[in-house]
Amino acid sequence: MPKRISYQMTYDASLTDVAAMLAETDFRIAVCERQGAIRSDAEVTLEGEGKQVRIELVQPATGIPSFAQKFVGDEIHIVQEESWGSADRADVTVTIPGKPGDMTGSAVLVESGGTTTETVDLTVKVGIPLVGGKLEGLIAGLLLKALEKEEQVGQEWLARR
Repeated sequence: MPKRISYQMTYDASLTDVAAMLAETDFRIAVCERQGAIRSDAEVTLEGEGKQVRIELVQPATGIPSFAQKFVGDEIHIVQEESWGSADRADVTVTIPGKPGDMTGSAVLVESGGTTTETVDLTVKVGIPLVGGKLEGLIAGLLLKALEKEEQVGQEWLARR
């Protein structure tokens, strides 16, 4: 059964400033570095009021339980794609190329009183009998930790502006 996660990142900045930060390749690379990536690449393509974001990162599989390590190997290659049709809403897909399963959902920005909240809602699905549910829980936990690090980098990034 798929696992749903929701996480809110709060920034003391306008929606315009947060949207601009999310369109900066250097910000995306800084997030990958904070997440412990061995290698990473980010590409942002502006399209009218929206943008397309593609992030590829490779992380070591250290600390992963043995039941999961045999599925991912020594490294985990992650591809995250965001399709922002406007400044405040994106469709998000995260995949691990060559492995069964994906994470799909949305990211939404809402400003209130000069503070912007980014809410990320994702559904994690792994199509492997018997261990799929365990892997979904593991991936959901790792994803929440990654979003926490993204929020930290974002808060620091915006404080310097």
